Amino acid sequence: MRRATAALARPRASRSRLAWLNQASTMIGTTLDLERTAQELADFTVPRLADGAAVDLLESVLRGGGGERWTGPEPPVTRAVAVSSVVEMEDLEPDKPGELSVHPQTLLSVHCLRAQEPVLLSRMRRDDYVRVAPTPSAAVKLRQAGVHSYMAVPLTARGVLLGVADFVRGPGSPPFTRADVELATELASKAAVFIDNARLYGREREHVLSLQRSLLPRATPNTPGLEVLTHYTPSLDPSGVGGDWFDVIALPGGRTALVVGDVMGHGVPAAATMGRLRTVGRTLLALDTAPDRVLARLDLAARDLEDDQVATCLCAVYDPATASCTIAGAGHMPPLLVDADGTVSRVEVPAGAPLGAGVIPYDAATVRVPAGSRLVLYTDGLVKTRRGDIEAQLRRLTKTAPELVDRLLEHRNPDGIAPGGVERLDESVLLVAAGGKLPPGTDLCVWPLPPDGTAASVARSLVTERLALWGLEELSDIAELVVSELVGNALRYGGGPGQLRLMRHERLTLEVSDTGPDLPQIQHAELSDEGGRGLQLVNMLSRNWGSCRTPGGKVVWAEQDIPRTVS
Repeated sequence: MRRATAALARPRASRSRLAWLNQASTMIGTTLDLERTAQELADFTVPRLADGAAVDLLESVLRGGGGERWTGPEPPVTRAVAVSSVVEMEDLEPDKPGELSVHPQTLLSVHCLRAQEPVLLSRMRRDDYVRVAPTPSAAVKLRQAGVHSYMAVPLTARGVLLGVADFVRGPGSPPFTRADVELATELASKAAVFIDNARLYGREREHVLSLQRSLLPRATPNTPGLEVLTHYTPSLDPSGVGGDWFDVIALPGGRTALVVGDVMGHGVPAAATMGRLRTVGRTLLALDTAPDRVLARLDLAARDLEDDQVATCLCAVYDPATASCTIAGAGHMPPLLVDADGTVSRVEVPAGAPLGAGVIPYDAATVRVPAGSRLVLYTDGLVKTRRGDIEAQLRRLTKTAPELVDRLLEHRNPDGIAPGGVERLDESVLLVAAGGKLPPGTDLCVWPLPPDGTAASVARSLVTERLALWGLEELSDIAELVVSELVGNALRYGGGPGQLRLMRHERLTLEVSDTGPDLPQIQHAELSDEGGRGLQLVNMLSRNWGSCRTPGGKVVWAEQDIPRTVS
């Protein structure tokens, strides 16, 4: 019965070849996935044209290359991609998909590749099986299964060789004819165009993905009191690669900036816009730790881009001294807070317009991230699906957030995971910041300073006592001079000092805050000038120094190297 059905299904003179090929156009190339397109070709021909089919593609094509115009003495390297057969021939031994095809020169499929012309064995003799099968054992299987006819056709598109497809018929099927070869050649020509389109699309996707990955941070900094893990997952759809990004930035005084954003668009323009916004954001955060002001300036930068694109963004600054995050959003998905007991809640961030929309200002909210809790930032690709609204997916994400976070923290791959097991549609970014205690060897102290002339002596005493407690007495002399200058700068230009922050981490950091709006700069002091050399002294004595604005004013900081002999 199957043979009769198969015979009726195969095109004959009474059936229009054009209609059959048109049907192939609707069933082959339904996606832009290279391997799936090859499999669709094999599946379409069985049992319509053959009882068994196999498709091998050039290794260069699978790697995103441009195929080959073969001219050398050796055939190009191929790899098995797709196999299909009727039930009676499932025990044959073709090259398994994914395996490299290394065949003797006498194999007919190799001859097909070399000559780039079809090969036909209408009626196979006993010695023909070794010229068809890839291995001696496969030749035995072919003969035992009753395979009696073989043909192979090259896959060529736009004048470039892409691979080869070969076909067999067994008991109950008539031998292949020249008409079958012509039909298979036409079919292979159509399928080769689909395969080449998938190759070109895949290559473009890899280029965009490579560009985007090069624009994302390769490593996260060592952040005191905060364990940060990030994961970027490209889109399952090649056209979905674009402008999702994240950033983790170490700020003065042990603070950490967390940024997640999503450019509204896809392709190279979105990736380029993402890179620009990320660079501008890093620069702004080095000068200002207020997330709302950073987003306002990012909005101005987005409006200046020639591509006229908009983006959503979430900016958070974590302070280990208070174990809290100050967060501002620009049209972005709300972050989640997973408590130590697994309770999940949305962090209510004041709504803000997307970057580039020109609707400012932005407002910030503060949330505590105590030890054991985890702050989850993400892009909408984690919740966007072809079915269901965003709000429903957000509710699912809220329920599944602890499991998803645990998988990331355990360094397991969360690719393709969406809330409730729904298949992910768009690219996504997941950033998890786990609050915790300061690691061993890291200490942070914050003291209020009097707003008068005694502040300098108080600051020197506090620093000297703490360094002695930490066993860093040899740093005391320089630290006293530096903190005196920082306090003096705050008294003269900042309306009086606010707090003194001393942190021992990878380096020793001194920081003095005040309410002044202007960031200090090194002055060119003449020999006769009585002042103006304070920051010059700080610059000479410190490994590095700087200043940045805060929500309440600014901080000026300086770093010293800790001797390696000190534990």
